[in-house]
Amino acid sequence: MIVMKKKYSKALLLLLVALAISACTSKLTKSTEPAEIIEITSDYLKNIVTVLSADDLKGRKSGTEGIEKAAIFIENELNSYTKKNDINIYREPFVVKELETYNIISFIPGSDAILKNEVIIIGAHYDHIGENKTDSTDTIANGANDNAAGVSAALAIAKYFSKTRNNKRSIMVALFSAEEFGLVGSKHFARNLSAQNIQVYCMINFEMIGIPMQTKEYQAYLTGFGSSNMAEVINQHADMELLGFLPQAQEYNLFKRSDNYPVFNALQVPAQTISTFDFTNYEYYHHVEDEAEKLDYQHMADLVNNLIPAIEKISQSKIQEIKLTVEN
Repeated sequence: MIVMKKKYSKALLLLLVALAISACTSKLTKSTEPAEIIEITSDYLKNIVTVLSADDLKGRKSGTEGIEKAAIFIENELNSYTKKNDINIYREPFVVKELETYNIISFIPGSDAILKNEVIIIGAHYDHIGENKTDSTDTIANGANDNAAGVSAALAIAKYFSKTRNNKRSIMVALFSAEEFGLVGSKHFARNLSAQNIQVYCMINFEMIGIPMQTKEYQAYLTGFGSSNMAEVINQHADMELLGFLPQAQEYNLFKRSDNYPVFNALQVPAQTISTFDFTNYEYYHHVEDEAEKLDYQHMADLVNNLIPAIEKISQSKIQEIKLTVEN
C-alpha cells in the first residue's frame, strides 16, 4: 500500500505541475499552421471497440492480464493523438479485492488564463466482467457495448481536443477500472479530486451507446435528467434535440449506477451519463454475445460528432452554463 501511495502522488504531481505551468503562462502563441479538421468516423470507433472486446482480452476483468492489454492499447491511443508535451497521460492505481488495477487519465490543459483552472471530465469505464462460466460454448463476456463503446466515445473526444486544442477550460479524460466491482475506480478518482481541491466544472460520462434507440425524438438520454440543466445546454449548443429524458432511467435509478455518481456525490457538481441502452434495444447486457459486430458504428459516430461541438462551446463559454438543480 505504501508503494501504491507513492505512485498516486507522482501521478497527481504531474497533474498539478501541468496546472501550475499552465497558470503561469500569460500569452499563448498562435499557430501559423491551418487548423486540423477532425471528424470521428465509424471505422475509428469500430476499431477501438473491436480491439477492446476481442477474445484475447478475456472480458477485461479488473486485475487480469486482459485489462492490462486494454490499458496498454488505450495509453497508446492517447499518446498517438498529440505531440504536445503539456498533455499528461498517466495511470491512477488502486487495489480492489487484493488486485492492483488503475484508472487511465489524460489531462488536456485549457487555453484561457482563467478558465483553464476549471476542469471538464469526460468519463467511461474500460473494465468488464471477464468470463461467464455458465455458458459452455462461449465463456468470454466481451463487453462491446458495455463499455468498449463508451470508451471509444471518450477516446474520440480526447483525440479531437488533443489535436485541435480548442478548449479554453481544461479537459480530463478519465477511463475507469473496477466499475463492475461497484464503481470502485470512479470512487477512488473522486476522492482524489476532492482531496486535491481540483476545481471540477462538470462531468460527462459515457455508458452503453452502441445501439440506437427506437421511436425517440432524441439520439441519447441523460441519466439524472433533472439533477442539472446539462441536457438543455448541450441541446442548445448542438442545435438539435440530442439528449432527452428516458423514464426507465429514472425508474431504475441509473443516475447512481454509473461512474458519474461518485463524482457528483463527492464534489456536488453536475455529473451525468449519456447512454442509448433503453432496456428494449439490446438483449446482451453482461452476456457473452455482447460482441463488436452487433453494434451500430454509424449511429455512434453521429452521436459523437454531434456532441463534440457542444462540448467545445461548453469549454469556451465565459460563464458556467451548466448548473445543478434542486432535484437529484
